Amino acid sequence: MTITGKLLLSTAVGALGGLLFGFDTVVISGTQEQLMHVFQLSPAAWGQTVSIALWGTVAGALGAGSLGARMGGRNALRVMAALYVISALGCALALNWPMLMIFRFIGGVGIGGSSVLGPVYIAELAPAAWRGRLVGTFQTMIVIGILIAYVSNWYIDRLGLGAREWQYQLGIAVFPAIAFLVLLYTVPQSSRFLITQNSLGDALTVLRQMGAINPEGELEDIRRSIHAESVEKNEPLFQSKYRIPIFLAISIGMFNQLSGINAILYYTNSIFTSAGLDRLSGFSQSIYIGLANLVGTVLGMLLIDKLGRKTLLLLGAVGTCISLSCVGLIYSTHSHANLLVWCLVGFIGFFAISQGAVIWVYLSEVFPTRVRNKGQSLGATTHWIMNAIIAALFPIAAVKLSRAVPFYFFAAMMVVQFIVVLAMYPETKGKTLEQLQAQLER
Repeated sequence: MTITGKLLLSTAVGALGGLLFGFDTVVISGTQEQLMHVFQLSPAAWGQTVSIALWGTVAGALGAGSLGARMGGRNALRVMAALYVISALGCALALNWPMLMIFRFIGGVGIGGSSVLGPVYIAELAPAAWRGRLVGTFQTMIVIGILIAYVSNWYIDRLGLGAREWQYQLGIAVFPAIAFLVLLYTVPQSSRFLITQNSLGDALTVLRQMGAINPEGELEDIRRSIHAESVEKNEPLFQSKYRIPIFLAISIGMFNQLSGINAILYYTNSIFTSAGLDRLSGFSQSIYIGLANLVGTVLGMLLIDKLGRKTLLLLGAVGTCISLSCVGLIYSTHSHANLLVWCLVGFIGFFAISQGAVIWVYLSEVFPTRVRNKGQSLGATTHWIMNAIIAALFPIAAVKLSRAVPFYFFAAMMVVQFIVVLAMYPETKGKTLEQLQAQLER
């Protein structure tokens, strides 16, 4: 097997959607102070401003599968890239709060769509021996995008742009979005999609471009696989025999967000400033959060096949619980604010190594082939809905109750997660999908 330049280019372009995903998800964190002033937003309205993109993400994730099936992953990603461009320009030029909400929702649709389409596009192109590592680049690019968003907000804040600063912070995403859209015209459709369109000659060409050892044999394998899927595609997910995988998918999606991960990423700057740090310090210390996320993600990818999924989830629950409890204590006692960034760095690191690395892998393992796509959609939708709810409620809880309460709540949820994972989660490391199916389907 040869790793070709075309394969690397196609992987990089598909993963670029992950970078935009990460960037667009958290760049809003640096604009809170100005947007609340410009549009006279209450804490509840600010929560809606953050969460509206996440409801768009739910819509994008739910609709992306059928769009990709009709248009092919590459063409569907072009639609997502266009939505990113429209959203970035619209948010930067918004004249009022309703306009901002509309364009953030559009950006959310792009995020949700690319979160489904990007990994699938890469997976359909990648040779089997490299599939895991190449698809893993999408997750890596997400956390790189988060880090770039923090650095971008910090740099733009230092330019002294005054009341227009938020427009630059939101609008700068148009440049990588345009690059994403243009580069999608340099890569092919996946061989799998071309076969569904009976373009067998083009599919064979793509397989050769991707470095397949036996392209004719792989083409025939894909044809058989597509035929088998067409026979089984009407298998319903919600049956009693799938109750264990369904429980695992819903619970891991919920616990992922009940850790508070995205509430912290979205509101990083306000968390720091509310603890007594000045605005610029909040921007600069957010960069440490992004770096911890990147390092933790890479470590998680290295450890997941060695320590196992369940072990990582248990270790992460302990680490995140301790870190969140420390953040709550800092707010409760109004002391040791200088330690806040390190508590959050610890939390992000433990999360990235455990839940951040495990969730998407686990979802792809616990369902049998005939309902795997539906099961993954269930877990992903649970994840995004919980994300939107918590993002909307976090600023309200912080004002109505206290800054400490949300962090104590998240810490308590990690205790619950530890108990549930210890008692009910199977370890999937080293087991074939067929072995897992026999174990879980009962």
